[in-house]
Amino acid sequence: HAYEEFGPACLDRFRGMFAFAIWDREARRLFCARDRLGKKPFYYYWDGRLFAFASEIKALLEHPAIRPEFREEALGEYLAFGYLSGATTMFRGIRKLMPGHHLTLELGGEPRVERYWELPEAAPEAGRDDESWIRECRQRLEEAVHLRLMSDVPLGVFLSGGLDSSAIAAIMQRQTRGTVKTFSVGYREAPYSELSQARRVADSLGTEHYEVVIGMEEFFNALPHLVWHEDEPIAWPSSVSLYFVSMLAAQQVKVVLTGEGSDEMFAGYGRYRHYLWNLHWLDRCRLVPQAVRGAVRSMVASSNLLSASTRRKLQHTFLGLEDTIESLYLDNFYSAFSPKERAALAPGAAQGDAYAAFLHYWNERPGAPLLSRMLFADQKTYLVELLMKQDQMSMAASIESRVPFLDHEFVEFSARVPDRLKLRGGEGKYIVKKAVEDLLPREVIYRTKLGFPTPLRQWLREPRAEAIFDLLTDPESLLAAYTDRDAIRQLVERQRSGRYDATDRIWRLLNLQLWGDVFLTGKRAQRWEGLLAPATTTA
Repeated sequence: HAYEEFGPACLDRFRGMFAFAIWDREARRLFCARDRLGKKPFYYYWDGRLFAFASEIKALLEHPAIRPEFREEALGEYLAFGYLSGATTMFRGIRKLMPGHHLTLELGGEPRVERYWELPEAAPEAGRDDESWIRECRQRLEEAVHLRLMSDVPLGVFLSGGLDSSAIAAIMQRQTRGTVKTFSVGYREAPYSELSQARRVADSLGTEHYEVVIGMEEFFNALPHLVWHEDEPIAWPSSVSLYFVSMLAAQQVKVVLTGEGSDEMFAGYGRYRHYLWNLHWLDRCRLVPQAVRGAVRSMVASSNLLSASTRRKLQHTFLGLEDTIESLYLDNFYSAFSPKERAALAPGAAQGDAYAAFLHYWNERPGAPLLSRMLFADQKTYLVELLMKQDQMSMAASIESRVPFLDHEFVEFSARVPDRLKLRGGEGKYIVKKAVEDLLPREVIYRTKLGFPTPLRQWLREPRAEAIFDLLTDPESLLAAYTDRDAIRQLVERQRSGRYDATDRIWRLLNLQLWGDVFLTGKRAQRWEGLLAPATTTA
């Protein structure tokens, strides 16, 4: 009815998450739209004759005219980031309608894609004091949570024990009648589990708390199924834990609130601080000749005078990196495989420009402050993939996840917040922390961000990981067709030795291999049996 009344301008009046299509009988026109931030997916296929759309790629593949084919030009970007940031997908001919865009198709015409909303540029208000910004942040966050409590079914919260999910749980507890239900996931390996922290938060708030614990076997054996749900390779190990906590929550509620988005709005990741620090010291090294700086980089990379740990740390600083955005930021914080490693791994494959999508957004606002540029690029790339993970892993358990921090009016507010209130004294999300100081224990608000670590590195050093390594070198597989098997064997051997950590690289390759088996090579049923045998026990 809104479309009947306002046409495409109806989108300006919507607040929340959506992906939909409307057939306009009178105009003989198809109108498709996706929400502003990309909380809900929209895929489509167009070959000049057939237009098909769905919320999942696997649904499109059911059409007899659409065949699953690997778009090998995506290989370079996938090996670097683990996901694709633009409108294309891993499947040839299948595209994403990007967040904040709508698509119109008339009979006999071509699809026309237009942007209807954009993340606003930073526009801080001069002369405004910090306290008024902090008060407005709290008021707007409370409003965003309140709007997402509208439901005819029970609601809960995914609680990690960190700042964002804890703040949402605290606000929700104040705004609802009865006891809020919270859900957490952890690992059997205690050093990697945040269950104790989540439990402390739940106890302090008085929530009805539920937990699930997973181990190596559950984690790896779920992967093929989750790749199928995701439609593309899984970018982050935390997707697996998200699926298990979604399955836990599904036993109690139908809707959950989550803490996604705060880090990308208010500079919560350490990489923002670290990149600015590197640039600060690079500016002071401008007078040092390039030859000298190159010699220092070589020494950092290979000197036996440095311990492996020291060498690794220095390689993430201006001493071990080149003076470019690609080296100092993308290779440093995002890429599993460096450009040289990608070329060696897949020398014959068409890899495309791995960084093109990210740099497109980075260069879109050249005059903006550096922190604003970093946040904008992440909001258009990294965050969109995070939301895809959030939606598909929760929907795999028939759970609807809602994201208060990404209420678009709250996002627009975040763009106006001065940088000094986002990153202050090396402290990210400063304004959010100050806004909820009366809601949570101080140790919750100001504890070091862990980012939900996974014991993947430890698991890959166990004997049962051999099944994973064998899969990577399968001669009848996607990797065998597009990569150098000797390069993969060498990578695996270095991992086995224990002297080299290739965890993130092996994770990328494993998920690409599984994706190929699930969708392309006909080995889906074989992978459904699980990757790992049960652990053996001794009396």
